[in-house]
Formats: sequence, C-alpha cells, structure tokens
Amino acid sequence: MVDFGTVTDMPRQPRIEYAGGVYHVLSRGNRQEAIFADDTDRQMFLSLLGQTCGRTGWQIHAYVLMSNHYHLLLETPQANLVTGMKWLQGTYTQRFNRRHRQCGHLLQGRYKALAVEADAGPYFSVVSVYIHLNPARAALLDPHRGRLEDYVWSSYPGYLGPDRRPPWLCVERVLGAHDLRDDRKGRLEYRQFMDEQVAKLASGDDRAQVDQDWSGIRRGWCLGSESFVDSLLDRLDGIRSGKASGSLGGEAIEEHEERQAERLCEIGMARLSLSPERLGSLAKGAPEKCVLAWYIRGRTTVSNAWLAQRLGGGHPANISGYIRSVEDGTSPRLRELKALILKSED
Repeated sequence: MVDFGTVTDMPRQPRIEYAGGVYHVLSRGNRQEAIFADDTDRQMFLSLLGQTCGRTGWQIHAYVLMSNHYHLLLETPQANLVTGMKWLQGTYTQRFNRRHRQCGHLLQGRYKALAVEADAGPYFSVVSVYIHLNPARAALLDPHRGRLEDYVWSSYPGYLGPDRRPPWLCVERVLGAHDLRDDRKGRLEYRQFMDEQVAKLASGDDRAQVDQDWSGIRRGWCLGSESFVDSLLDRLDGIRSGKASGSLGGEAIEEHEERQAERLCEIGMARLSLSPERLGSLAKGAPEKCVLAWYIRGRTTVSNAWLAQRLGGGHPANISGYIRSVEDGTSPRLRELKALILKSED
C-alpha cells in the first residue's frame, strides 16, 4: 500500500498530496487571457520554477509555456504540491503585476493537478508526450517544415542536449519510459519518436488513437491503472470519515461515492441473506430493495439513477418513494428488515 501522506481538501476537487506523487499540472490565465506578455515573463517564470524546486525538492520532468497557460509534469519527493504551487503562482503573479503595472488576479482560479501513475503502464510517457506536443497542436510551428525543438519555451529542447536544459529538469524518467538512456543514441531516438508524433498530427494518421490516449488527461482527475485509482480512492475514504464528502466534488468524489455504495450494497445483501440472483428476481419495489436503497442513501450521496440500476428498482424516480416508505416505519416487514440490516451496527 502506498503511503499517501497528507491531503489538502479544497472545493470542487481534492488535492491528494503524498511523498513521491507525480502530477500533470495545468494553470490558465484569468478569463483565458495571456499570462506571458513577452520572453522576459517566460524567463521569469522558469527562474521561479527553478527556485520552487530548490525550496520544495520538486523534480520537473516536462514543461511547456504557452501564451495563456502552462503545463508541468512534476514529482514531489515530499508531500508539498500545494505549498509549492502557492509560492510559485503567487510570486509570479506579484512580479508580473509589478513589472506590467497591473493588479488583481492573473491566473484563473484553481490549477488542475492530475495525479499520474508513474511506476507502471504508459501513463507517464503519455503525459510527457502530450506536454511536449502542445506547440504543434496549437499550430505554433509549421508541422511540415518546422521542428518541435524550435519552440524554446518547452522542456523538449533540453531532452536533445544537456547544454539546452536547466539544471532542475530531470530527463531520465521520461527517457526511461521509452527504454532510452540520456546519451547520444537515446536522445536521437527520442527525437525520432517525437518527430513521428508531430507527423501524425500533421497528417491526421492515428489521430483517433492519439486523442483517445489524451482524453484521460483532459477530462480526468487521475490517470493510471485500476489499482492506482483504488489507492487514491482509499485515501479519499479517510477524508470522508472526517469531513463532508460534498466539499470534495468533481469526478473524484463521484467515483468514491459509487465505490462506497457498492461496498454498502454487498454488506446489506449479506445481512439480509440475499444473493445477487435472489436480488435480481425480486420485484422492483420489494421490501428488501427498499431497505437497501434506504441503507445506501443514508451513507452516501449516490444518485437515484445509480441505486435504480444497481438494485433493479425500475425508474430512478421510484427510489425516493422506496426510501420514504422505510423512513415512515408503518410497514412491519420494512421495520423487520431495517432492524436486521442495522443489527451489526448496534
């Protein structure tokens, strides 16, 4: 089991911090406006990113600075993602505003931090490629004649030669994900690989597969195998026991609640001596299904649609009525089943 360290609970999505965590971080300008007015701003941001690494011990595996947003693939040897991001973004905003004689917010609300499984599967490689291809996807270079390395505000040029990389950029892990080493041969093969990816974007070949690989980065809250997701959800279980789950929000809490509801369903069925086959054979408004719906709803925030599908309760609109019938306590059979499902909790 992974030691997840601490978790910082923030509105909409949880910040899951743990020693050795790897994240794809994305932050955009307020109202989609530019966050870099010129190359001096970009250099200032990279300087502050290097200082952040010195303060926090972060390891930066990939980055790209675009006009109104930036991407980072970073690793936190200590559980300090939030502390580091607060200093980096806060300091950059202050210096940007001072330099351009502005005031107010520069960055749009919360940054996105996608937890990435780095020790197994293709996830680490997929994120690094996604970041490095940003200039090509944004048509900032001629896909037929321009070279990806010509975009200097990315970590990609640093992968092609040690003299082109800042001291805080770590290239070994990304190269290792492609079974390459940080030597002349490995760097040449990595360039060839990335040239192939740019060519795919230009030609449209395999675009559907590329977009499928990237969909989890764009829409998800974490990127990894089922066991990796389970390990993150286990950490959310700890949050829920101490705080209202509604403060977490987003896809993470929806997935957490459904997993918790499935556990409760299995517990309730065992206490009622119901097999899956027996549950499926019961009428949609059977007392057993009413009590199960009441039991699960009282301990999670899953939707009526989930309960209706899982229990075979018919239309989702029926679920509220089933739950009220248990709460009313007028039916002897429902009272009996309710006492039975709660017996082990006394």
